[in-house]
Amino acid sequence: MSDLLKATAVSVRAGLSQLVEPVSLTLAAGRPVTILGETGSGKSLLAQAIIGTLPAGLRAGGQVDVEGCSLDLAHPRALRDLWGRVIAVLPQEPWLSLDPLMRARAQVAEGHALVRGLNRAEAGQAADRDLAGLGLAEASASRPDQLSGGMAQRLALAAARAGGARIVVADEPTKGLDIARRDDVIALLMREVVQGGALLTITHDLTLARRMGGELIVMLKGRVIERGPADQVLSQPRHDYTRRLVAADPASWPRRVPRQPVGKPVLRAEGLSVRRGGRRLFRDLGLDLHPGQIIGIEGPSGCGKSTLGDVLLGLCRPEQGKVIRGEGIAARRFQKLYQDPPSAFPRHLPLGRALEDLVRLHGLDRGRIGGLMARLRLDPVLLGRRPDAVSGGELQRLALLRLLLLDPVFLFADEPTSRLDLITQAEVTELLVETARETGMALLIVSHDPDLLAGAADRVIRLGDHEGSPTGADLVRDPAAQTGYRPADKPGFGTRVAAEVSGA
Repeated sequence: MSDLLKATAVSVRAGLSQLVEPVSLTLAAGRPVTILGETGSGKSLLAQAIIGTLPAGLRAGGQVDVEGCSLDLAHPRALRDLWGRVIAVLPQEPWLSLDPLMRARAQVAEGHALVRGLNRAEAGQAADRDLAGLGLAEASASRPDQLSGGMAQRLALAAARAGGARIVVADEPTKGLDIARRDDVIALLMREVVQGGALLTITHDLTLARRMGGELIVMLKGRVIERGPADQVLSQPRHDYTRRLVAADPASWPRRVPRQPVGKPVLRAEGLSVRRGGRRLFRDLGLDLHPGQIIGIEGPSGCGKSTLGDVLLGLCRPEQGKVIRGEGIAARRFQKLYQDPPSAFPRHLPLGRALEDLVRLHGLDRGRIGGLMARLRLDPVLLGRRPDAVSGGELQRLALLRLLLLDPVFLFADEPTSRLDLITQAEVTELLVETARETGMALLIVSHDPDLLAGAADRVIRLGDHEGSPTGADLVRDPAAQTGYRPADKPGFGTRVAAEVSGA
């Protein structure tokens, strides 16, 4: 087993503050290394220091030995010659790594052509094989904004691997993916390992960490608290934090007692039919959302989960059907928590500015920001940073904070915890549920994790192709007398129509 990369005493500082204490690790051919930890633990910063992609204002220390050269991490420019050719990088946020104007096939072919040196025809054929292997053959002509979050993540993986590098650094490679696609990505990464490559994975996904095997490093607050063989660390954790992390798996959550619908619905959908890319996602779907009610939506990637939420919010139009909002409710109180928070924040403005602009625009109480930040375990120093200078989990919690300032009556939460470690995921899910119950906010949660939905939602609707289902959707759980989900019904409240289309 040969060592492909050796990192020695890698650290990260911001001015006089040390964000990551010195860590050493070795990436050997055929042996994966996984770094596990909560949001903000420093695991992504450690990986960025090793490959030379730290955000501006942060400084790395230590050295990396690769291809017979010793490189000083305090001078990261020398690492750029290794990108794509020696080290393939899969960033945490696919939206920040993909060209928004370039179609999927071209993005992957570019790596094969410019890094591997294939001619145009060969590069295109290689890109086709890569996309087909990740279930993206039908999306080859699509731009990133036309893809679901999970599809964008798979495209970013294909583009990162196109240069043929033997060392892969994958930052949260399975976030936002359904179970089948998650397993596909794990199998793809493991194939690289079996073929003699080296793999460094940053994750908060326990399933991924278990399946990868190899060496597991657990980080908390910028330092390593436990490390060893993955199966040993996860089955016999020594540190209290590691034990809490394992116990926070949604499969261990208690099942919530479903709430009976009360009051008039704040939103009603009738006879919704939706097509995308020439394919019908669902038809004749009806749905009532009552105050304080929590409904979960699950299904494979690309089945229409996000599209359903966008139709309910009036962000896109259905092929047929209509959406009616409760009478007298301001439009700004119908909100969406995006699957990919970078798409919800201006890239070049400090995060605090985004909150201040919202407060000023709607005349909100600025004093609530501090309390919500404390409840979401957010350090006020984050408000002075731009979106690319905070972790994905921190950015998602800031996005949630911004929405809660608006006191929504309906919140469509699109994979709201896909970027969060297990402990923070449990806390944020509980916060969403408590907010729904305390304020009467109707909550629609999309998730790929059936255990999470079973522990949080009153009802769960599964979208996809189901035999015998005329709608392409199944009601998985309905313990209450009124389902809140039906093929069609007559409107009995409100006057505001958010979306209405008729015709075949």
